[in-house]
Amino acid sequence: MSYILAENTREIVLDTLLALERREDFSHRLVKAVLDKYQYLEERDRAFIKRLTEGTVERQIELDYYLDQCSSVPVRKMKPLIRCLMRMSVYQLLYMDNVPDSAVCNEACKLAQKRKFGNLKGFVNGVLRSVARQKESLQLPDAQKDAVGWLSVKYSMPVWIVELWLDEYGREQTERMLQSLLEIHPVSVRFRRNLPEAEREALIRKLQAEGVKLRPGNGLSGLYLAENGERLFSMPEFAAGKYLVQDASSVLAVEAAGIRAGDFVMDICAAPGGKSILAAELVQDTGKVLARDVSEAKTARIEENCSRMGMQNMTVEVWDATVTDEAYCEKADVLLADVPCSGLGVLGKKRDIKYRMTPEQTAQIVKLQQEIIANSWRYVKKGGTLLYSTCTIHTKENEQMARWITERFPFVLEAERQFLPGVDETDGFYYAKFRRTDTE
Repeated sequence: MSYILAENTREIVLDTLLALERREDFSHRLVKAVLDKYQYLEERDRAFIKRLTEGTVERQIELDYYLDQCSSVPVRKMKPLIRCLMRMSVYQLLYMDNVPDSAVCNEACKLAQKRKFGNLKGFVNGVLRSVARQKESLQLPDAQKDAVGWLSVKYSMPVWIVELWLDEYGREQTERMLQSLLEIHPVSVRFRRNLPEAEREALIRKLQAEGVKLRPGNGLSGLYLAENGERLFSMPEFAAGKYLVQDASSVLAVEAAGIRAGDFVMDICAAPGGKSILAAELVQDTGKVLARDVSEAKTARIEENCSRMGMQNMTVEVWDATVTDEAYCEKADVLLADVPCSGLGVLGKKRDIKYRMTPEQTAQIVKLQQEIIANSWRYVKKGGTLLYSTCTIHTKENEQMARWITERFPFVLEAERQFLPGVDETDGFYYAKFRRTDTE
């Protein structure tokens, strides 16, 4: 059954997509801001906005490929508003069965007229009706003759990323990752470690009564996977710091560091603060955590989460990790270095990273990672632990960086792990645990 949308719902999506075209912010933040702004809309309208915006961004390469088959004007040459309008309309035609094709075409023409492109109504209508007629027979690239092109269009992934992963992981694993990144995944929820079991169980029942489906995840105590997780952020228990949203891979990485009660932990690239907060729970009242990041905007996010979770043993500071702070050399029992990265492991959540990142940028990121480690490794006490981590799937930023660290600094690699979409029920994530080996 189709649902009659509020009058301006599609226009909200169009404006969000235009903001993304202008790169005003990343898609996950823009979508959240839009949903917060339009809380007065019915839940079905807000769900429509979220799905259509995210889906259009996520499937952009595929949508453009089909549009180019049906349009006399290539997508890249269309006016930005028309390009966004056509993409969101084709997404509805192909992926939203409850929206009638005629409604998609008619509403697109109305929007073109309203936004001063009435002279292009005929073009918009003709192309969209052509897509609608052909949607069961639209052709992908030939999978045998052009495997890279087929994977790129089918899974809407830039060619260079497909080629990178094919080289590093092979055809089967690459396709498994690409498919997994397009799937809807549950949100990881971590309950505060000192939350009494009875209170946690009562909170789980309350969340489930609110429509949030929870199940234990990844064998970690206090970690659950939540479906229909939008309600998580509006619950009073979230504001009270009884739980936070944190991917299992992040939790597992901090757990692997072997943090103990009484330790002093430094987190040098800490925003938004999830790892620092877990570390603060692990060091207990006898330990301390120093959480730093490069800007006040980033540390504000850490402070917000730190305050909400009630962490009294955490200090938050602005500091550039590429600059050595001599006052903290050989002070840290554990150094957490979740360095800036290409973000290729979180494309399922941050959908537009894949269109913004380039091979040239990844090379610059590797240099930044090396600069951060070169200027931060001395914070680790002799015999202490360095935990290096990224949220990407790229050997130059991960395994090769681990080798680079052991070749240049007094560390031995004790453990490493690459989490992969489609294999692990987590984001794509990497960590390497090192022990500082030079002694007195």
